[in-house]
Amino acid sequence: MIAIRPRGGWVRPVVAACVVMSVTSGCGLSAELDRERDPARTAVPSAVGTDGSGALRIEPPELPSSVPLPSASPSTASSPSRGVPGQQGGGCPASGLRFGTGPVDAAMGLRGMTLTLTNCGKRPYAMGGYPDVVAVLGPEGTRVSGVRAVAGTDQVPMAPPDPGPKAFVLRPGERARAGLYWRMAAEEGSYLRVAPRTGQAAVTLPLPDPLDIGPRNTLGATAWVPAG
Repeated sequence: MIAIRPRGGWVRPVVAACVVMSVTSGCGLSAELDRERDPARTAVPSAVGTDGSGALRIEPPELPSSVPLPSASPSTASSPSRGVPGQQGGGCPASGLRFGTGPVDAAMGLRGMTLTLTNCGKRPYAMGGYPDVVAVLGPEGTRVSGVRAVAGTDQVPMAPPDPGPKAFVLRPGERARAGLYWRMAAEEGSYLRVAPRTGQAAVTLPLPDPLDIGPRNTLGATAWVPAG
């Protein structure tokens, strides 16, 4: 190798040495460019290794433990066990009325949930009165003992007032709603056995959020009103 002697003296032959070192210790143009682009070293490098055959393997960096994981969407969240007799299935039931629920709201030991009834059929339905909650069932489909369902909310401390029953017509595509209220307890309910009103056929409704209502408690319901 030929050394070049400028005016100020001899320059050490570093070009070839740097080429050799770039393979083993990161010396080279790419490393220098990385330092210029990111002088503070804020970028997280990827891990590099081999797969056993000599080929390079690049792995993504591990995320810091402080990075939060995304929460599960309602469609992927866990749901109560299936196979409970009389459980409401998909689509529109033969009755033309389909139940639904909203999330559980909690404040100072008071729990609340919205119960909905959708007319998915082809004829109108006369509405009025209260939903008939026949039973609260646990995860295995057994009745939560001692839970008493009542019309109105005056027996549930701190529950909002009941608007009272009022007759109206639920036309195809429309919804009605009622409120369910109870005080916090230790045993959870995963299903409701509920009918639009007393004397009608009940269905088993799986709940997206469990009811912490048992083993002995009062479940108050408001009257049906148009959902708008």
